[in-house]
Amino acid sequence: MFVTSTLDRRAGPVKRRSGIRGVAAIAAPAAVAMTLAATTPPARAVDGCLVLLCLAAPNWRAMPQCVPPIKQLFRDLARGKSFPNCSMAGAGNRARHAWARAPSFCPPQYTLAFDTEGGVLHHCHYSGAISVSIDGVPFSQTWWSFGGDSVTEFSAAAKTQLGSWDTRFDDDYAKWQATQPPPSIDLF
Repeated sequence: MFVTSTLDRRAGPVKRRSGIRGVAAIAAPAAVAMTLAATTPPARAVDGCLVLLCLAAPNWRAMPQCVPPIKQLFRDLARGKSFPNCSMAGAGNRARHAWARAPSFCPPQYTLAFDTEGGVLHHCHYSGAISVSIDGVPFSQTWWSFGGDSVTEFSAAAKTQLGSWDTRFDDDYAKWQATQPPPSIDLF
């Protein structure tokens, strides 16, 4: 049914829909849009395969094509988003994320201990770690913080395969180790 309105005198009468057909004409596209929004998976800002390759690289910071996706990955993880998947990764090639927990899941050189009235409080400098496995063997573990800092620990197998790598993790560990008291010798 159409109702004629004379509100626009310059253009002549304007026909407007009213009644059930008018509501249906508006509701149908809205329902389609809501259905698409509910069933369409959210777009991922980070390509999981590129992230996997970059995290397995000797130094992702030295590769210009790796810097934006890895920084975006850290931002996404900090916001509680899941780690992206790579559907093209072969069997045994994967990466996973875990939140850091000091002192049990945090490298010792990045663990701080505070004496409080309630006991010792531990804090990890990093927020989480991304572990990369190649052919089912641990390859690297990248520790990252909400502030954007990161450091990568490479396995012995990765170091052998790569030949050269970002040594910051190893250097930090050596500095920390040098500050530790020598192990006590138990005579009895």
